[in-house]
Amino acid sequence: MSSRVKTAFFGGVFVLVAGGVGFAGYEMLGGDSDAASLNASGSGAGEVTAQDVERTSRDFLAAWARGDADAAGTLTDDPAAAAEALRGFRETGHVENAVVTPGAASGATVRYTVKATISFEGHEKELAYASELTVVRGKNSGRALVDWRPAVLHPKLIEGATLRTGATTRGSILAVDREGRELTAEKYPSLAPVLDTLRTRYADGAAGEPGVETWIEAADAAAPNQTLLTLVKGKTKKVQTTLDADVQAAAELAVKKYDRASVVAVRPSTGEISAVANSPVSGFNVAMEGAQAPGSTMKVVTAAMMLEHGLVGGPTSPVECPKEVTWSGRTFHNNKNFFIENGTFRDSFRRSCNTFFMKALGPLNAKGVEDTALSQTARKYFGLGGVWSVGIASTDAGIPVSKGPETAASYIGQGKVTMNALSIASLSATVKNGAFRQPVIVPREMIKGKLTTAQPLPKNMAATLRSLMGAAATDGTAAKAMSAVSGDKGAKTGSAEVDGQSDSNSWFTGYADDLAAGSVVQSGGYGSGPAGDVVASVLNAR
Repeated sequence: MSSRVKTAFFGGVFVLVAGGVGFAGYEMLGGDSDAASLNASGSGAGEVTAQDVERTSRDFLAAWARGDADAAGTLTDDPAAAAEALRGFRETGHVENAVVTPGAASGATVRYTVKATISFEGHEKELAYASELTVVRGKNSGRALVDWRPAVLHPKLIEGATLRTGATTRGSILAVDREGRELTAEKYPSLAPVLDTLRTRYADGAAGEPGVETWIEAADAAAPNQTLLTLVKGKTKKVQTTLDADVQAAAELAVKKYDRASVVAVRPSTGEISAVANSPVSGFNVAMEGAQAPGSTMKVVTAAMMLEHGLVGGPTSPVECPKEVTWSGRTFHNNKNFFIENGTFRDSFRRSCNTFFMKALGPLNAKGVEDTALSQTARKYFGLGGVWSVGIASTDAGIPVSKGPETAASYIGQGKVTMNALSIASLSATVKNGAFRQPVIVPREMIKGKLTTAQPLPKNMAATLRSLMGAAATDGTAAKAMSAVSGDKGAKTGSAEVDGQSDSNSWFTGYADDLAAGSVVQSGGYGSGPAGDVVASVLNAR
């Protein structure tokens, strides 16, 4: 095929301009449009000939050129798909005119370049690229046909993808992380509901000015589109967030390992949320809107309550951890009925001894605060039970006043206590910082509601809790998960039994330097397993 032959498309009506020997003997303008007659010599068995390649490629480009998608389709081995794609090229791609310049055939393959004018609502720009087609022998008909692939139209088109031109709001309202990096649902799927809310709440009615682009729209809605051409660059309005793109990326990968998992990361020094991720991705943000029993992660608050009421001394003070304890007629056990002889406060915490907490908390009844102490300590020092204005929808922790066995169950994160990944991430953040900072996902000055405050942890209480969580992270139930995490670290595991589930929910909260994280993996079993793996992965992204 001569390189001097050009196929041209003008004004939306495609015509041919011939100037080379490759198209000799064929009336380009107004000639025979019967695809069957054009391809009469293209039948037979065996490999395609040079003449097959020349005629089939010529006739296909001719039919495409004059806008006859159906005729062009019949010259391929997948007529329906080819015809649909050819129509879409013009209709959704808004290709007003183009020039196709074929090169010499190489075996059964013909390469060509395309210079197309894209036109949309008065805006025009040239799109240039190269592509190719291959001629094969039809399996059933024996005819020489174009081996149909979407890439015949454009090399970046794959099965199910579409060439589109139009107005785009992709950058008209842009959410950015703490360093100004763009945050998109395509790159960070868990942020889809978060970004929608942020744009609605903080765009102040200004949507920016949309641009005009030509792009390849992926067949998979979760996959990113590929922009080929920008006709008009839109004016962007930025929405600032506290998120950290690096931590968010790690969180996305971490939860993806499990069918149902959530994680939130918070900076202890500021309360700024660095990441929010859920698996599966849906419109409901489980990490921040969920409400479930948090298991033994609650023992961080219970330990603080014991210190506040003078029921235990420092980390090395001697305590009891028997096999079982009876509270208001209900018997509580440790995992696998373990017990600790001559143990300390640190030993019982790092090994997550249930019976220690109940045994030591009996005197609260004599003080008349048995049923109210936990909720009071949680609200006073950890902000739990208050109304949090995070910047997007969130569900506040529930630590209600309880009675009888429910009180004992609450001490170990069961009963009527409810929390989520955000709540338990804040637990670790408060211990690490020594004071509660209400988590926020946008700068505090942008929050329209009132922020919840709490009293700083007393110095001795803060030091003891850090010692306890440090022991759990280095020589306790959280040690395996935290072994690969460096820095000043602490953690607490939890497993919460749920009616109707054969396996407990896995909970884990921990910190390393100035990053804290909390995770729950549904039916994940022990907190030292799946939830611990998620938190460790996130902390390592700091």
